[in-house]
Amino acid sequence: MEYGLGKKAFKDWVVAEVSFSPDMLGKGEAIMYLGNGYMGLRSATEEAYLKETRNLFVSGTFNKAEQNEVTELPNLADVTKLDIRIDGERFSLEFGETKDYVRQLNVKTAELTRSFHWTSPKGKELEFLFKRFVSLDNLHVIAMKMEVESLTESVEISFDSGINAQVTNSGSQHFLEGERRVYDRRFVQLVQTTNESGIDVVHNTAHKVFVNGHQVNTEPKMDMSRRKVWLTYDLTLGQGEKLEVEKLTTVYTNRDKEFDKPTYELSQLREHGIADLKEAVARGYDNLFEAHRTAWQNKVWNVYNFEVDSEDSFDQLALRFALYHLTIMTPAHDERMGIGAKALSGEGYKGHSFWDTEIFILPFFTYSNPHIAKSLLTYRYHGLAGARRKALENGYEGAMYPWEAAWPTDGEVTPAWGDVDIVTGEQTKIWSGLIEQHITSDISFAVYQYYRVTGDEEFMTNHGYEMIFDTAKFWASRLEWNDKKEEYHINNVIGPDEYKEHVDNNAYTNYMAYFNLKLASRFFEKLKKENPKRFTELDNQLSLTKAYPIWEKKAEKLYLPKPQEADLVIPQDDTYLRLKEIDLTKYKNQEGVRGIYKDYNPEQINKIQVTKQADVLVLLYLLEQTFLNEDYRFSYEVKKANFNFYEPKTLHDSSLSLATHAILANDIGKQELAYSLFKEACEIDLGPYMHTSDEGVHAASIGGIWSAAVFGFAGIRIKGNQLSIHPKLPKHWNRMNFTIKWKEQPLTITISQSALSIKAESKGSIVCEIFGKLYSFENEVEIPIRNIQLADI
Repeated sequence: MEYGLGKKAFKDWVVAEVSFSPDMLGKGEAIMYLGNGYMGLRSATEEAYLKETRNLFVSGTFNKAEQNEVTELPNLADVTKLDIRIDGERFSLEFGETKDYVRQLNVKTAELTRSFHWTSPKGKELEFLFKRFVSLDNLHVIAMKMEVESLTESVEISFDSGINAQVTNSGSQHFLEGERRVYDRRFVQLVQTTNESGIDVVHNTAHKVFVNGHQVNTEPKMDMSRRKVWLTYDLTLGQGEKLEVEKLTTVYTNRDKEFDKPTYELSQLREHGIADLKEAVARGYDNLFEAHRTAWQNKVWNVYNFEVDSEDSFDQLALRFALYHLTIMTPAHDERMGIGAKALSGEGYKGHSFWDTEIFILPFFTYSNPHIAKSLLTYRYHGLAGARRKALENGYEGAMYPWEAAWPTDGEVTPAWGDVDIVTGEQTKIWSGLIEQHITSDISFAVYQYYRVTGDEEFMTNHGYEMIFDTAKFWASRLEWNDKKEEYHINNVIGPDEYKEHVDNNAYTNYMAYFNLKLASRFFEKLKKENPKRFTELDNQLSLTKAYPIWEKKAEKLYLPKPQEADLVIPQDDTYLRLKEIDLTKYKNQEGVRGIYKDYNPEQINKIQVTKQADVLVLLYLLEQTFLNEDYRFSYEVKKANFNFYEPKTLHDSSLSLATHAILANDIGKQELAYSLFKEACEIDLGPYMHTSDEGVHAASIGGIWSAAVFGFAGIRIKGNQLSIHPKLPKHWNRMNFTIKWKEQPLTITISQSALSIKAESKGSIVCEIFGKLYSFENEVEIPIRNIQLADI
């Protein structure tokens, strides 16, 4: 991989690979994938290779391939493959000689290009250029372009191009055999219908062919076979002549809001898709691309305005890479849809949503684009039906959110079985769908954080209060009374550290449940006083008056593991501090992840003092942003002691972990370590290891890149009712600049090594806590940093 190819206006905007290997296709396909939140297109090459993975996903189109499988995002028909023949022989970079190979994603324009000089086995030299994008201007459009120039002598070029629905999800077929058709020998259409959820997908594609800038109107050959329809073009290029082919595609489904109606008919979807395609063909690749480029500039780069002046230009690129992927992974167009753990870049985790969204991705939108944050939280509101069903099925009350979520009403969709047990050779049981329950309070925290940052009372009235109250009802029913200690416990759970299964009193789970209960009590009192009408509605629906004293009583009697007197360490669970210690050096220095599973099975790991990812530390990070922040258990001293204890024991075998550690390391003055952890988080997808992203990008880690910069280096936090800013830039960062929103007010924050400035873009009055001191200002304020003593900080 190469990250320095961008020049002039595109400096630090380009992610590239500069050599081709048919054995290492996955990384480029994933990290350079294209999308717009409606759909995601994995960046497989136009010509086919054995180890390629061709994926096209449309958000929300979940389907269950078989009764014994869980629902997943189905892999839609492929439109990117071109079967190219040069002088009658299949074109492949595995044959002949390739020079000057570059494939690059320009994250500023969201266009993928690939170019190289190729000498055929017969000695003929050709220059290739491929381009493609998935439009942010029209969410249904995929545009591709191929240019081939014959440099030495005449050459026969033939290519097959169309729509191929023979693809699967790793062998699972999600679609019925669909209708295929070619209109006017030009417009190709293929219909797919999912075999369980009954979702219709209509693909339409067309081509424009030019030689030396003049459109060629020769009619192609038409053909179709099972689940496939295509056109064949045959052309001759003389020496110095250039072929240009534009392939334009539209994708529509009846899950799209404009068609998801009782009056829906498939004919409407087909006609609309073809009409949209014809309009796209009339405009052509270049005009479509210009509209797409403008949409990116106006909707993304002008809005987030994130710049880092670092002595290492990789830092700026990594943050832009994060903003690019946060944009294309998020279904901002539809509040019925969430974000998958692998975004829309691969089949990993089946497109399901986890706590990743609320804790590691949503904060970016809450602070930067609250309209999208509201949409993502509304998805969880729509999921209350499935959460209530899960609670009931497990013998509890209220709303128990699924560990893995798909369509919001589906409920729990976590698979039952996972990887091989290296001791028994059997499949390992996946327990997270049953006993990893902290996601319920994670969602409540996300609602609270959104409300504190935005002040969106309308969302709370329509959705948020109900979510908080019903999740609190779950926790109240989940707590278990311990007669001996006369307190409530939460037994048999998995906390964020998934290397510890079936533990009692996981600190994170207990404290977050406590927070959820106390939050519900606060909102009960607030809503009853400020909006009695809505209070009465929810009281009738959820029996709030009966639930309130139970929340109060059980919260006060809930066991919360305290910092030990000797070292201030909060026990991760009842047994963690008594587990066997081993030398973790081998696993801390591993190139990949989960290396410990090659030596131990889950039962053995459960008995070792080792942590998969941040657990107690993410608890400290989250709750200091709440009304509990004055509690001594979340003090600086406790944070420092727990960081020093748990960090050496944490393998960061989850991509969620590094960003949290980076933020806390910066908080406690370990700035070099903080930057090192930030860099590691960036390199999970962008780093040198070529197989880390084969199954897709790490969506939560990408959100963590932004969080480590903004919550870590810029020191942004909620404190009480105020925005708190406490920056500590890495030594080699000269300046960082970004825009967030606080109570609907856009604030542009600029931090250098010597000064902090805040500009209210709407020219309003702002109150912020900066370095522990309240500042009230109109329009803009600048605070010197160098003159502030460490004691004051």
